[in-house]
Amino acid sequence: MRPILARSLLCSAIAAGLAACASVPSQYGAFPTLNGQLPLVVAHRGASGYLPEETLEAYSRAIELGADVIEMDIVVTKDGQLITRHDPNLAISTDVAQHPEFAARKKTTQVDGETQTGWFSEDFTLAEIQTLGAISTDAERPQQFNGKFRIPTFQQVIDLAKAKSTETGRTIAIYPETKNPSYFAALGLPMEDKVIAHIRAAGWDSKTAPIYVQSFEPGSLQYMKNKGLQTRLVQLIDGDSVDLATGKVTFKLPSDRPYDWTLVGDKRNFDAMVTPAGLAQIKTYADGIGPWKRFIISIKGTMGADGKPVDVNGDGKINDADASSMAPTSLVADAHKAGLFVHPFTFRNESRRLASDYQKDGKNEYTAFYKAGVDGVFTDFTDTALAARNALVK
Repeated sequence: MRPILARSLLCSAIAAGLAACASVPSQYGAFPTLNGQLPLVVAHRGASGYLPEETLEAYSRAIELGADVIEMDIVVTKDGQLITRHDPNLAISTDVAQHPEFAARKKTTQVDGETQTGWFSEDFTLAEIQTLGAISTDAERPQQFNGKFRIPTFQQVIDLAKAKSTETGRTIAIYPETKNPSYFAALGLPMEDKVIAHIRAAGWDSKTAPIYVQSFEPGSLQYMKNKGLQTRLVQLIDGDSVDLATGKVTFKLPSDRPYDWTLVGDKRNFDAMVTPAGLAQIKTYADGIGPWKRFIISIKGTMGADGKPVDVNGDGKINDADASSMAPTSLVADAHKAGLFVHPFTFRNESRRLASDYQKDGKNEYTAFYKAGVDGVFTDFTDTALAARNALVK
């Protein structure tokens, strides 16, 4: 048996070793990645398809499932502590509404131009936030764990990744995002210097360290680069929805453009970033891009005589399940040509989120993106992403 074939069979046979195999050169032809390596499986907010997101329990579960990387969003508390929450608005992912002692802190404010009502991290100390329980943000997902797990600090997640790397014998990387950095800076709670301090204290300030730092705001990444941060930096690229008549990505607040662009009057949308010129600009301060997956493989619906999308599956709703996937765009090839890796978001198993030609099987969607050459995927379901990667390795 040839050594390459033996190596691929080993990777496919041993689930626990899949993440370690991510650094094996991809010489099988199925993974046209930037540097010939297997695409990374990035556990988006942990095993968030199974447990309340961005908790130590969700991250631990993702690592048990075989994730190469665990991903988290960073927001700031009243006392300047970094915690892992996807939103400053704690009403979205915690049980804060069930805590009468905090009822008076409910407010309406604007986050990156979007009016929101709820309870916000900047109005709570770390000690107060750690009395809250995390909850599932998707009604289709398990609800029995709501309120049982606490909200961790960024440092606790760093410590977990290091401990699990030692325990498992494979390197678990982390993927923090500076979330709403302009919002927090305007409140007098800038986060970038604190993020840098945590990274340097962990001994991870290098291109080869097990960490990727991401943001939707170019200014946040540029600031950290100018402060000497040496880690791999990733520019996130968002979109609001898809025009099912054409398959084109559409844009609407707050997913229209980086908020730091809005603050300086730059009217371009995120699609300016996916042009060759936009990618060349990103390359001056970042190492990769994290685009919404519809910039790579979009979907197109069936349009009725009235010009509106048809509810093909007859469930009374118009969603991805009523559309079919389109041919890949040139974005992956263009990014690779610019020297940027590509980690699209977010892959999920629910049938309403899968184009009809994927036949309600998330593995089919991953396979299409792997074959398109992506260098990693952000997933709520680590095991499904690994199963698809494993099948291609074989």
